[in-house]
Amino acid sequence: MPFTPPKEPAPVLHGHRAAILRFDAQGSPLYESDGLLVVETAGAGGRCARIVDVGSHQAVLARHPGLAVTHWPGKLIAPGFIDLHLHYPQTDIIGAPADGLLPWLETYTFPAESRFADAGHAAEVAGFFLNELTRHGVTTALVFASSHPESVQALFNAAWLRGLRLITGKVLQDRHCPDGVRDDTEQGLVDSEELIDEWHLRERLGYAITPRFAPTSSDAQLRGAGELAAFYPDTWIQSHVAENLDETRWVRELFPEARSYLDVYARAGLLRPRAVYAHCIHLDDADRALMRECGSAAAVSPTSNLFLGSGFFDFEAAARTGMAWGLASDVGGGTSFSPFHTMLAAYYVGREGQTKPGLSLRPSALWWHHTGAAAAALGLEGVVGNLQPGCEADFIVLDPQATPLLARRTALAANLEELLFAMIVLGDDRLVVRSHIAARPAD
Repeated sequence: MPFTPPKEPAPVLHGHRAAILRFDAQGSPLYESDGLLVVETAGAGGRCARIVDVGSHQAVLARHPGLAVTHWPGKLIAPGFIDLHLHYPQTDIIGAPADGLLPWLETYTFPAESRFADAGHAAEVAGFFLNELTRHGVTTALVFASSHPESVQALFNAAWLRGLRLITGKVLQDRHCPDGVRDDTEQGLVDSEELIDEWHLRERLGYAITPRFAPTSSDAQLRGAGELAAFYPDTWIQSHVAENLDETRWVRELFPEARSYLDVYARAGLLRPRAVYAHCIHLDDADRALMRECGSAAAVSPTSNLFLGSGFFDFEAAARTGMAWGLASDVGGGTSFSPFHTMLAAYYVGREGQTKPGLSLRPSALWWHHTGAAAAALGLEGVVGNLQPGCEADFIVLDPQATPLLARRTALAANLEELLFAMIVLGDDRLVVRSHIAARPAD
């Protein structure tokens, strides 16, 4: 008898009733105090889920008679957060003291990352790391692994088992780093291509070509990374740029022919859409314009920059030049997995760290840059980072009364901006009742 493939299970609709926060295409908030989010789940194992309808409870329910609904009284449903830059091999060195970025790398980072040649250690940390992300409401992340292919395998495997949308890659670093984390120029590129072939675009996973930063890659390795990016144009690129003044001076010495630190990457073919560069503090307007023209984006990491004394991201200059940016924790230089801590630190930087201090970033804008704008930085607008029809069903359920002080303050909120700001200032992981990954509870 001819083989008959098993039938895919019929799609299932389910509703979630609560207050709902989403955004329009320009990032303006849309809010329903009594909303209904309708999710369609399909595919074997229910691993594919998309939003099919959203709006006021009364109007949406009328379009779906008989819909099964989970009610979340007193709760707020929002898009899952997107973390644009963090290092899973640095999970165990959060809060390690150092005099600045370069001493921190030598004293803590490289020794910690050397352990990720051990597949068992990599798998244990990967599981803990992803649990921390979802516990804090992060449902998509762009992540550095270590220079060891084993570290990438472990993280991809853990993310695939959870159904997460996650992008990661093997760190490329063939110089100016110690034995145990330094890779071979050619072998590092070969390993990267093999990992692309195995994991890139497997369900919700993606590969990022990952030079650590210009000082730790030779010209040959940077050029090879650019050639790899050109051959695989739908991959991502991630690295660091202009984080620290000492690092920036070092790059000037190593690459005297380049106009700027960013120009080092441009010359190697590493500026394009889907390229995300962490920090971008010590840039000029020509660099910012170049990022805009190339479609690249900045991952702004305020807790890390404050902790390591690196400097302040210039939000005013980014707006003036049209440079795209989104928010990131930068764990372990960053001090928390919490998007609320990241947004609050970004607010502080806006108030104090600009050329003209006193900028007040609107609470809804901070939220947008940790969701929809971050999705756009990844080339995933309309896919994640929002709760509009057609988006993947990654969403979080928040409790504005999670702590006594939060409950007292949110009860007095006069409008949406006050409500969001109270959660940013007073919130942490206790706010997150549940993270849903492709509509499934992460726990």
